[in-house]
Amino acid sequence: MTLNLRLAAALCVALSLCALLAVPATFPALGGDARLTLAVFALATCAWIGTPIDDTYIALGAGLALTATGVISSDTLFGTLGDDTVWLLICAFVLAAAVARTGLAGRAAVFLVGGARSVRQLVHLTTAALVVTAFAVPATSGRAALALPVFLALAKALADRKRLVVMLALLFPTVILLSAVATLIGAGAHLITVSVLWESTGDRIGFTQWLLLGLPLAVASSHLAAETVLLTTTRRADRRGPVHITAEEIQRHTESPVTGPWTQAEKRCALLLATVVALWCSEPVHHVSPAVVALIGAVVASSPALGTVRLKDALKTVPWSLLLFMAATMAMGVALSDSGAARWLVSGLPADVTPAVFLGVVVAVSTAAHLVLQSRSARSSVLVPLVIAAAVGAGVNPVAAALASTAAAGFCHTLPASAKPVTLFSDLPGTPTYTPRDLLRLSAVLAPLTAALVLFFAAAVWPLLGVPVTR
Repeated sequence: MTLNLRLAAALCVALSLCALLAVPATFPALGGDARLTLAVFALATCAWIGTPIDDTYIALGAGLALTATGVISSDTLFGTLGDDTVWLLICAFVLAAAVARTGLAGRAAVFLVGGARSVRQLVHLTTAALVVTAFAVPATSGRAALALPVFLALAKALADRKRLVVMLALLFPTVILLSAVATLIGAGAHLITVSVLWESTGDRIGFTQWLLLGLPLAVASSHLAAETVLLTTTRRADRRGPVHITAEEIQRHTESPVTGPWTQAEKRCALLLATVVALWCSEPVHHVSPAVVALIGAVVASSPALGTVRLKDALKTVPWSLLLFMAATMAMGVALSDSGAARWLVSGLPADVTPAVFLGVVVAVSTAAHLVLQSRSARSSVLVPLVIAAAVGAGVNPVAAALASTAAAGFCHTLPASAKPVTLFSDLPGTPTYTPRDLLRLSAVLAPLTAALVLFFAAAVWPLLGVPVTR
């Protein structure tokens, strides 16, 4: 569908919904605030789907409209920018800038990938390394940029085995996207989910609890995806024969040394990062907010005496547009909940639906949502408030339902434009990479596998970790 056709279709749908909501006789159970909220929500969603307008601009416009009409207060709109999850992400990017400046990523790549002696070992060691980066670099696009030099080094070393290079090009964004669920800072969508849950139900998921629930899923889904990429992209003959990646080949694509004695800056940065992650994971013991821990780490990382990056340089790496988007969509979620619009939207669902069927529908819809909404954060902004409201009505634990929806929405591999990491690795001049057909073939296998895995965790694993399916 061309852009003009998508725009016309989205506009027709939005205006039709707004016209229905403007007639008092329709939907008599809806109050005035709920009608306004649904109208703004419909216009924003259709704009995200059908227009090239920046997602953040649309979200800010929607938040402003809800404030101007009195659905939410200005304190609610502006207060979301002071949410501790926003500060957590800001400080995490400052820490990531400090790590990137030292070149620790290159040393880690040599340590992990350099030990591979077979194709399958290379694939799973690379996968393990990419999962670990979720703790050091927030947001999938940042991790993709950090991993790109490592991939280019591997591509040069395997230049005579084109299929393996294509397979690795597909492996990197696939694992980066699926492993994001490991940590709370893995994607902006996670912070939106946590905020909406808190505003709607009073349930708060901390860094440690998310780590406990998300890391096992991230490891399982990443290695499952790695094996799927390997089997769908290469032939048996391609997987035969040894591989050997040297430190010199990785060194050609990075300015910082990847071998030899560690510099003082590298030692300080590694110690700081390890300390911050340890404090995040031990939150139940010391009860210090992860945002405060991150702020302490950011101050140290950018300090004149101990830091490795200047604060003003680190702040340039912060995706301010994403933060504004998150804040505006958090306000939209508050409006959906407080106005009663979310409850009304799900009031027509069958009352006798079983928890298993409910979770199955949530996971299926969330997995497919990337075909309509390309922004991961936008998908959570649209789906999570509705999922939470529907879960309450269906007798399902809203925490389990929201987590399942957010984890399933992390699958976005079908098209080159479905996610920024997929786009980044799909067009690399001078390096063989995947085609849209390769993505479709992988998605046909991986989409049902990851959906089934998320459903399995929600139904069988998370209840053992303190998040039951029902309340």
